[in-house]
Amino acid sequence: MHKVKPEMRVVFMLLMLFFAGFLFLPLLVLLIRSLETGEGFSFANYAAVWEGRKLIEAVLNSVKVSAAAAVIATVLGFILAYSIHCTRIFRPIKGILKTAVLVPMLLPTITYGFAIMYSLGNQGLITKLIGRNLFEIYGFNGLLTGYVIYTLPPAFLLIHNAFGYIDKKFIIVSKLMGDGTARSFFHAVLRPLAGALGGAFVLAFILSFTDFGIPASVGGTYPVIAAQLYQVMLGSIPDFNQGAVIAVVMLVPAAFGIWLLRYLDKLNFHYDKISAIELPKHRVRDTGLGVLSSVIVTGMLSVFAVMFAAPFMNGFPYDTAFTLKHVTGVFASGDLTGVYKNSLWVALLTSLLGTLAAYGAALLNVRTKLKAKGATDVVSMVTNTVPGMVLGIAYLLLFNGSSLKGTFAILVLCNIVHLFTTPYLMAKNALSKMNPSWETTGELLGDSWFKTVYRVVLPNSASAIIEMFAYYFVNSMVTISGIIFLVSAQTSVVASKIKELQHFAKFNEIFVLSLLIFFTNLVVKVACDWMQRRRAVR
Repeated sequence: MHKVKPEMRVVFMLLMLFFAGFLFLPLLVLLIRSLETGEGFSFANYAAVWEGRKLIEAVLNSVKVSAAAAVIATVLGFILAYSIHCTRIFRPIKGILKTAVLVPMLLPTITYGFAIMYSLGNQGLITKLIGRNLFEIYGFNGLLTGYVIYTLPPAFLLIHNAFGYIDKKFIIVSKLMGDGTARSFFHAVLRPLAGALGGAFVLAFILSFTDFGIPASVGGTYPVIAAQLYQVMLGSIPDFNQGAVIAVVMLVPAAFGIWLLRYLDKLNFHYDKISAIELPKHRVRDTGLGVLSSVIVTGMLSVFAVMFAAPFMNGFPYDTAFTLKHVTGVFASGDLTGVYKNSLWVALLTSLLGTLAAYGAALLNVRTKLKAKGATDVVSMVTNTVPGMVLGIAYLLLFNGSSLKGTFAILVLCNIVHLFTTPYLMAKNALSKMNPSWETTGELLGDSWFKTVYRVVLPNSASAIIEMFAYYFVNSMVTISGIIFLVSAQTSVVASKIKELQHFAKFNEIFVLSLLIFFTNLVVKVACDWMQRRRAVR
């Protein structure tokens, strides 16, 4: 590989300074603040919080509901992935299942709660269709439903990707050797997927444990740690020290989860060569799993059906006459359209600058000989560990008196850091597959490193860059956890506005704004997928 150039060191230093200032320093301030008392530094704040018993109850509740949601999401994600990879279900149905299961990712989690209320509540759409309440939606049941819907898409994606590395030939070989169905299933399917299934569970658990959007709408009187943190920080008398303690407590299971993910990754094994074969038809298996998968996806999406109906009715559920007044009302309101424009700007800036930062970090890690390049992996690991709410609190504590407070810049910076891990890994994966001698060839031809990257490396990784941009954009539009403590009246975005509208029970406006986010994300996703396909055809 080529020798280290001064420009590589400059880019590396700029990136490290960025993460020192906007990741490590805020977390350090958070830790210091949690230990700060009137008499100096001690663990008195921790002792005081634990003595109140409220936090212990909230942590235990969070662990209980998050673990239950993670088990269900992992099982359902496996059933869907197995149906797509190991059955002979009609191919277009597989495509529909694969696309439909990802729909909730295009919506903010705070909307899930309102959709559950309007679908499964006393006067909900599904309740009216069935004729009775299925369950009490506030508290544990509502949280469990919301968390499963929220974590099923990422759990499915993880298992679905892992299935791509399973050689289905071994399922047939196992059968030919006389193994029973259970033994064959365990050794040829479950055993190779052990790491991915464990990873899906951990991912679903962490996402549920650290989510704020769903408890904000259907948490009821069931205390969970994310809601506890919100009350402490934005209650009538904010307590920054207590908030810092709760934020540090939130880091513990997240950090343990990331460690477990790394350990589980060792359980994954890949075959030297994967046979491109289809399993033989099996009417009972194919029909059964086809129906079950359709029921899972339809059940999940049915919760959101009300969102596409209620805003177009006079006054759901009592007056179902068609009207456009709620939609036109939102577009006529300068306040609400302004909030939507704010969201677009924040998402666009986050996507452009975030993709630049993540791609630059991956480029230095994979395609240079810099001695300290492993630092970008450390950054990726830390950003993967820190929940959005914790990062938001850390930013609030560090930048409270600065000129960054209440600006769009702080929202963009928080999003870039919070969402960094996945785009970084996307870029790293793409760059590691390229010819390692391109930079050396460019150097021999007299090109600078920047010129080689621009002319050769960038065009060959354009597909990954488009994917990174889409990831940053969609997640910036839907996130609420990271920015809930950082928005001001001037910088309010759609997700935070929905939380505000909840207090005034303006559910039609909430659904119209949610649809705006949904269709915006859908357009961006479709446009990026189209660009990917165009590149693949060339």
